[in-house]
Amino acid sequence: MKTNAEIEKQVDYLIDTRPGKELLAHVYEDPATEVAPKIYRSSGSTAAYMIVHDAGRIIINTGMGYEAVHHKRVFDAICSGPTTHIVTTQAHVDHVGGVGLFRENGTVYIAQENNPACQTDDARIQKLRYRTAQVWFDVSGAAAQQIAKANPGVAMRQDTPVPDVVFKDRYVFSVGGCNLELIAATGETIDSLIVWLPQSNTALISNLLGPLFPHFPNFNTLRGDRYRFVEPYLETVNKLRSLNIAVLVTGRHMPIVGAELIDASLARLHGAVQFVHQSTLEGMNAGTDVFTLMKEITLPAEQRVGQGYGKVMWAIRTIWETYMGWFHLQSTTELHAERPIEAMAELVQVIGADAVCARAVELLVAGQAVRAIYLAEAVLYESSDHAGAADVMLRAHQFLLNSGGDLSFWESGWLVDQIKKWSVNK
Repeated sequence: MKTNAEIEKQVDYLIDTRPGKELLAHVYEDPATEVAPKIYRSSGSTAAYMIVHDAGRIIINTGMGYEAVHHKRVFDAICSGPTTHIVTTQAHVDHVGGVGLFRENGTVYIAQENNPACQTDDARIQKLRYRTAQVWFDVSGAAAQQIAKANPGVAMRQDTPVPDVVFKDRYVFSVGGCNLELIAATGETIDSLIVWLPQSNTALISNLLGPLFPHFPNFNTLRGDRYRFVEPYLETVNKLRSLNIAVLVTGRHMPIVGAELIDASLARLHGAVQFVHQSTLEGMNAGTDVFTLMKEITLPAEQRVGQGYGKVMWAIRTIWETYMGWFHLQSTTELHAERPIEAMAELVQVIGADAVCARAVELLVAGQAVRAIYLAEAVLYESSDHAGAADVMLRAHQFLLNSGGDLSFWESGWLVDQIKKWSVNK
């Protein structure tokens, strides 16, 4: 029996050995990995899972359309079917994209009832999503071409599937000696669900709490999505804790094993989110502006979780705007379509681009990289070919990346993209 201190050290180890920047690289397993008895994983942008039972197999998530070709091949090598059921744990494109490839005559595709609405949301901003995705993901088609080359003659398309069965709160079924409960839970999407195997106390949650566990959640995504809310997240964590999970299968890495470790990790996440939520509300009620709160609120040591996916600072802003909206009550300028950079460019005209750029360099040398970026952007707005300002942009983003900006998947992806941009523009 481990002591509480020993278990908490294990939680810290999970946090420290699951870094965010690794999410930028997609690894395709071959062969598929058995992560628990009769449960196999095929990794990619989001891992697909196969549960083998006496009458065939159940597929949990299917990857992007082009990835499903790989997933199917490595799964077929272990159990070729029939595919009795497909379950998607959320409706994001990297979960539902390959449903059509796995679907056979007699296959039942099950999802939470909000799945169609979530797919519709994605479709509404599909073109925007494609543009923003290029910052973090390879959209050149290189991975698709590689997978196609390894799987000649197999059609590759991105599916927008319609579930055969939808449910609101809970759906229970048995097949081939395998009993499953699908439990609705709000996480990255409002159609998220938990796949619960009561016989082995195993839960497959994929990206319900984010692909990294235990890391702070993303209540917003830099690539663009609807805001996510604190209270449903906390309810989901409590729902998971109530199951007394012995094996937790997440979107990345090997499963976490041991009821005490899993519960301690969930408790840490709950405490961290609750602390940030409450601290933000207290600051709001005290009249503190959102940017001050973003600077001042930090997690206490006992509530430390990873920030390789979501970050506390971003959550504070999301929470503030969830309650108050986009008007921060700081300036009349917030009510109008005039951008701050346009006003700053007026000052550049008065002071001179070279003088402003020189000050930006001084700020950068002093470690004030963000302020340096503000000034350099104003110079470039006024003089788009200013070599000194372009150099400040490059060096400032390199500074931020080297000063902790490489810890978060989203932040590191953005910074690396900006470094590439300004390396070319120098």
